[in-house]
Amino acid sequence: MKTVKYLNEHLPVSKVVCIGRNYIEHIEELGNEIPKNMVVFNKPNSAISNKLYYFSEQCRFEGEICFLIRHGEITGVGFGLDLTHADIQKHLKKKGLPWERAKAFDKSAVLSDFVPLNDPVESLHMKLYINDVLVQSAEYDLMIYKPHTMLEEIQQFMTLEDNDIIMSGTPKGVSTYRVGDRFLGQIYAGEKLLIEVEWIAEDGK
Repeated sequence: MKTVKYLNEHLPVSKVVCIGRNYIEHIEELGNEIPKNMVVFNKPNSAISNKLYYFSEQCRFEGEICFLIRHGEITGVGFGLDLTHADIQKHLKKKGLPWERAKAFDKSAVLSDFVPLNDPVESLHMKLYINDVLVQSAEYDLMIYKPHTMLEEIQQFMTLEDNDIIMSGTPKGVSTYRVGDRFLGQIYAGEKLLIEVEWIAEDGK
């Protein structure tokens, strides 16, 4: 079973719960409608990776603040990339079909190590650089659904096991990438750097 690292332990993760369309400007950049309800989809354990792979010229990255859940509460925070086969997702959306083929494929949830969240969740913000260029940046205030709202709504219909991960949605700036691209993801609490992770995109074919 795939794991994530937290406090020097490798923790097995039963599932990754993803929140879609959680930033207005990202919804607008993709030409989607603002949803009336929170959009939720899952990635299985087999999607988890600590390496970033290139799959095709249509594969898109989405940088996200991620939360580690223990005892039904947000315990840790990390940085993640939600990889998406954009061409497959577009086809599925037109047909009104589920997104799993586009979102839940192997190695599509690229995750950093996690650290304890001892700071107010309201202080969190993220940055993603590719080849030293800032491509994504977002803070708590820009989220449509805040982390504790996500937690409460998910728990209304789905049990969150210890070590499950919530990916909280992506801000504007998503795009495709190439082999050799250098990704640098950061999570801050105010001015304090909590997480910094670097990935170099490898050929996954």
